[in-house]
Amino acid sequence: MKKRIMLTVAYDGTNYCGFQVQPNHPTIEGELNKHLSALLKTDIQVIGASRTDAGVHALCNVAVFDADTGIPAEKFAYALNQRLPEDIRIQASREVPADFHPRHTDTRKTYEYRIVSREFPLPTKRLYSYFTYHKLDVKKMQQAAAYLVGEHDFKSFCAVAAVVETTVRTVYEVTVEEQGEEIVIRVCGNGFLYNMVRIIAGTLMEVGKGKWEPEKIKEILAACDRRAAGPTAPACGLLLAKYEFPELATAERICLEMQEKYVF
Repeated sequence: MKKRIMLTVAYDGTNYCGFQVQPNHPTIEGELNKHLSALLKTDIQVIGASRTDAGVHALCNVAVFDADTGIPAEKFAYALNQRLPEDIRIQASREVPADFHPRHTDTRKTYEYRIVSREFPLPTKRLYSYFTYHKLDVKKMQQAAAYLVGEHDFKSFCAVAAVVETTVRTVYEVTVEEQGEEIVIRVCGNGFLYNMVRIIAGTLMEVGKGKWEPEKIKEILAACDRRAAGPTAPACGLLLAKYEFPELATAERICLEMQEKYVF
């Protein structure tokens, strides 16, 4: 009997050219398709929830696929983890309604951007954070972050090459928190534009360095011009930390559990 199965996928994005399939390049989606097709002995193409960029990491990205199989949905996590590269691991698998589409349903996504602020870089953190020797003013970054909350046209925070119907998005929360020598920017919203979180991080760092006052964010939003915002922060510091689907309470719980247990 044909069924739709949802995978909760964690990965280290260092060695991949993003989530989405690209010819002749390693991708997360490509690995999932390859190993699912081998397992089920038929061509399988997953549908990913978030198409993260090259070098971006995830605790709980989501992908679904359709299969006519007698394998219980919850067993796919075990079967795939025996086949996938060690930098990709399925955290859970479950059956979902046949019409469930991870990109065409209400969601709440949370991304984290990690910055290491110290005199010298730490090699052990180079793949999972952005290093700066600048002393960042976290309080000013927090003040600036507050202006990003709400429904806005985020065109200034979108890569120029992006093709979208609208650049209006809703951001529910932006926090900036010190954790020892790390500064963690956490952004929660209903969806994000291409490079949006990385541009937010780069812009908040400009405020933290003292280049701009927090109120500058209002001008940047009003400009609707990518040139008005700060630089795009490198991909290595970005992590898809949490995915919530209101209609799938179990998926939300899995993501919450992963976030609580995972430590860099």
